Amino acid sequence: MNSSAPTALQRAAGHQRRFDAAFEKYFAELADDMDGSRLGRFTPRCLHLLAELSLRGGKRIRVALLYEAARLVTAEEEPEAEVPGLLEAALSLELLHSHALVLDDIIDDSPLRRGGPSTYYALREDLPQNPQTALGLAMMTGDLAGFLALRELFRADLPADRRQAMIDVQLGVTTDTVIGQILDLERDVTPSADEALLETVYEYKTTRYSILAPLRLGLLAAGEKPAEHEESLRRYAGLAGLSGQLRDDYLDLFGDPDITGKPLGADLRAGRVTHLVRDLLAATDGDDHATVRSALGNPDRTARTIDRIRDIAYRHEVHTRLQSAIDRHAEAASAEAATWRRHWREDAVAVFEQLPAWNTRRTR
Repeated sequence: MNSSAPTALQRAAGHQRRFDAAFEKYFAELADDMDGSRLGRFTPRCLHLLAELSLRGGKRIRVALLYEAARLVTAEEEPEAEVPGLLEAALSLELLHSHALVLDDIIDDSPLRRGGPSTYYALREDLPQNPQTALGLAMMTGDLAGFLALRELFRADLPADRRQAMIDVQLGVTTDTVIGQILDLERDVTPSADEALLETVYEYKTTRYSILAPLRLGLLAAGEKPAEHEESLRRYAGLAGLSGQLRDDYLDLFGDPDITGKPLGADLRAGRVTHLVRDLLAATDGDDHATVRSALGNPDRTARTIDRIRDIAYRHEVHTRLQSAIDRHAEAASAEAATWRRHWREDAVAVFEQLPAWNTRRTR
């Protein structure tokens, strides 16, 4: 790739900026589109909270992957403006992500998301005397986001066969997302969860809907047949997805809460048996092990206790081993992307080679 060409990070930032403007416009028009004058009091509030959550940051990595997948077979620098159905696919992916975040925060009883109140806690504050109603409204907000995600693709102005193929991808990933959450809950109550269960959780919660679906949708929108490259796409998604999920695990204990928008130790407090938690438990004994074990699944553990656990992890070099695994999977993903140069545009392939490396050092 020419040295003056934009890096993967620069391209991703451009995609994020343009998509955020389109997403803001989408939400500004949504209430009227749904006959807002007849929606009562709760529906506008839920739509407002959904918009707040959706527009409050996030890496938009799915959007970048989607747009760059289209660039593998088209020469457009801003494919969302030229490839029909691509913007609708981006909106659909991000609405589905918002659906997952709302439900995650209900399940985890999490007060914060992206540096602001979670949808669930915002509704609890609205209705302090009606906690069950607040819970129900939060669940409906998550469901609404999921259904809106599918509606966007149904409305895309595309040839019928291409639209149907894209809808089929998104229907599959919607199911996968829910299955991933179920598997996640199983992991959280299975302290002896083995490697196979952990990797299945990551596959369904990250690989399939954060990486493989954007790749498939981008290629389909641009007129390519992803089924002809399915094996390689799956390998790339699996490796990049695992690397990214391990980085999330890393940031949960070693990140900066002011940047991640979440308190440290959320996985520990929620009882999630992540790779980091498993390694931490396996590496410690005596008082150190007891400190970690007592925090697992205990939402009342203080920030001071989490700081102590982080110090324990540093002493046992858990951070070093985890970062090595992150780097190893990212390098393998980049090597897999390099094989795409045989049949796709070199400058777009280069972005997919660079993205996993960026993911290994991201701070949120």
